[in-house]
Amino acid sequence: MKSLTRIISLVVSLHLLAVSPIAVAAESVYTLGVVPQFESRQLSEIWQPIIDELKRQTGLRLVLKFSPSIPEFEKQFSRGEFDFAYMNPYHLIVAHRKQGYQPLLRDVGRQLYGIIVVRKESELQSVEELDGKKVAFPAPNALGAALIPRTEFANKYHIEVDQVYAKSHSSVYLNVILGVVDAGGGVQKTLAQQPPDIQDRLRVLYKTTKVSPHPIAAHQRVPEEVRQRVIEAFLNMGRSEAGKQQLAKIPIRQIGKASLEHYEALREMGLESFYIE
Repeated sequence: MKSLTRIISLVVSLHLLAVSPIAVAAESVYTLGVVPQFESRQLSEIWQPIIDELKRQTGLRLVLKFSPSIPEFEKQFSRGEFDFAYMNPYHLIVAHRKQGYQPLLRDVGRQLYGIIVVRKESELQSVEELDGKKVAFPAPNALGAALIPRTEFANKYHIEVDQVYAKSHSSVYLNVILGVVDAGGGVQKTLAQQPPDIQDRLRVLYKTTKVSPHPIAAHQRVPEEVRQRVIEAFLNMGRSEAGKQQLAKIPIRQIGKASLEHYEALREMGLESFYIE
């Protein structure tokens, strides 16, 4: 009996030693958080097919983790709740400092810039004319749509606006159209994804400084082998027509690798004075 027990123990030990890192990684559940530029249903329509393809290619157990608002998303990555996250570029600077997030991928086919829109029939023709006016933003720290515009309003144009926070880009555009505010902050891609009747009633008054676009980042706890599998899966998507079409909805025009060096310029823009924690 003792001999049989030792044999069983040896077999179990050998089995445990034979378990590969890939098999262990596959048993873990990895979360992917997405900055809520749109309402959750639209985000799900964009990201769930991407998650499904990543799962198919990597064998990893990946799940989307939504946030009700941009400020809540910021709290979540500050606590390290996401294993992977699609975040705005300045979020990355903060997330790297607080939780060691590292950028993996970005859109190498374009740059990010903010826009200020007004109603098409608005009499406003310059940024300076916004002084004292009511301007809607998605959230204080939405980079292109709020953080860069607010910084440039103060440091470059020396104007002050009455700030209103509408929780999403879509809500900003609607508030402008309805006349609740005089102008609103967004980014070109979210404006382009609005229904034609929304786009046709808005005019771009101002474009901000351009920066590297939103990265897909990983928390420092995510094993390097798992990171590489996710990177390769995204790059593979970018090589097929169907994958390109899906990534374009994020929007990512041309996916490529990212590093912290791509976002160093953000540290020199004075954004930290306007970032709200």
